[in-house]
Amino acid sequence: MCGLVGFFGGGLDDPREALARAAQAIAHRGPDDFGYWRDDGAGLSLAHRRLAILDLSAAGHQPMASAGGDSRAAVAELVDAQR
Repeated sequence: MCGLVGFFGGGLDDPREALARAAQAIAHRGPDDFGYWRDDGAGLSLAHRRLAILDLSAAGHQPMASAGGDSRAAVAELVDAQR
């Protein structure tokens, strides 16, 4: 299953290092790919670990940018969610 970690706000001595450590801590949730996104102005950092199930291509890389490139979304696939 994919994993997402993030931080909002200040108070971290080194946000990049904290994000890298958090992403490494959930590496077992998604060994197939990973991605990072930060907005220093907003104080928001996201990291995503991907477990490729249906889309094995690089098109599933996350976090994803919007068509305008100004927002991000981290998504996961729901497989057989009705069970």
